[in-house]
Amino acid sequence: MPLQNRVRPDGEIVAFPEYGMFMGNRGGRLHDPDTRTLVRTQSSRQWICCVLAFKARRRRVMGTGYTELFFMDEVTALSVGHRPCFECRRADALAFRAAWQSAHGLAAPPSAPDMDRALAGERRGRGGAKLTWHATPDSLPDGAMARIDATVFAVRNGSFLNWTPAGYGASIPVDLNLEVEVLTPPSIAGILRAGYQPIWHRDVERAGNKNQEATNT
Repeated sequence: MPLQNRVRPDGEIVAFPEYGMFMGNRGGRLHDPDTRTLVRTQSSRQWICCVLAFKARRRRVMGTGYTELFFMDEVTALSVGHRPCFECRRADALAFRAAWQSAHGLAAPPSAPDMDRALAGERRGRGGAKLTWHATPDSLPDGAMARIDATVFAVRNGSFLNWTPAGYGASIPVDLNLEVEVLTPPSIAGILRAGYQPIWHRDVERAGNKNQEATNT
């Protein structure tokens, strides 16, 4: 039985078989180590996105330590409001921070607590419900995620890719004049516009590489 530690783009933590490309946490333990079931959905406002393997460290998933959460890809993690980890993903974290500084017009790079504080205010409203905002699809940067009714999609190179736990499905038709519900927090949408390049699911990257090879032939 899969554990309840996979994260959807809307922030819901669910149980499905696919682990995904990234792990992360929300600042501590969210589960009961005896039953390995969730008892809460966050421990602090430090929500991070990590690599699956780092310095040969080994852990029992949902053991006595913090709760390991899994994301299909970084685009999914960003949609929820997780940022790159400064320990295991330092280069990505520094690029994220530089894009944040540029997007917000700051005189100095923000600290991790500063970014966490801002993101905490954009992730959830009263009662813990995910905060969303509205925009037209063609105004969203690559890597942003949005929702139309129950369909969640990511913007990539002018296409709108259907999100699934196992990867992205085919591009879906979207009315460019219709405002959609944006899941990616505004600050993260800003850093995507400022040039931060998130890591997409391997199947999307592989397809992109094949298309590039065909173009260059």
